[in-house]
Amino acid sequence: MFHPNLTERDPPIGFPAERTSLEREPDDMSVIEYEAKVLDIDSAQMARLILDKGGQDLGEVLQRRYVYDIEPGDASRWVRLRDSGKQVTLTVKEIDSDAIGGTRETETEVGDFATTNSLLGKLGYAPKAYQENRRRSFTLDGARLEIDAWPRIPAYLEIEADSRAEVVRVAALLGYTEADLTGENTTKVYARYGIDLTTLTDLRFDTK
Repeated sequence: MFHPNLTERDPPIGFPAERTSLEREPDDMSVIEYEAKVLDIDSAQMARLILDKGGQDLGEVLQRRYVYDIEPGDASRWVRLRDSGKQVTLTVKEIDSDAIGGTRETETEVGDFATTNSLLGKLGYAPKAYQENRRRSFTLDGARLEIDAWPRIPAYLEIEADSRAEVVRVAALLGYTEADLTGENTTKVYARYGIDLTTLTDLRFDTK
């Protein structure tokens, strides 16, 4: 996960201010995510484009996750337990807006995926869904790029960098304008295809 640069700049109208670690409250461990998606991509063509532009291929993994409500019915924040194929993390996601930089997360690495789910259950957190996706990761010019494949929808590209401006700049390297980008979360992406992700309690590649 990228951390914000320790610099100040005035954000464009309609985008949240870029908060740095120096601007956080002492007990606030959340970090702003500067990321955006390009939807409806051809995965193979996108991978070739990234590599042609000098990107480095970091490989593909199957990701598994459980998601949990913090407050039932509150779609603006939730808990995610994710096995990325390389590490297991526990994260609180908080959505302030659909803009680039509109999501905050507080994340820590944990041990075993199943054991942590069991521990959360003992604390009263029952998973509302199990989800899988395949992710192929790249680095390009200081940014992290992910080609994400999820069941039942077209693949998309996610660009994450240290600032909103860097996300837009790296997207331009690939031929995309800011108008081509969306900061919507996965639930809203599914809704674009007429699928209510909140009603799917088990989302795998071997299920319809």
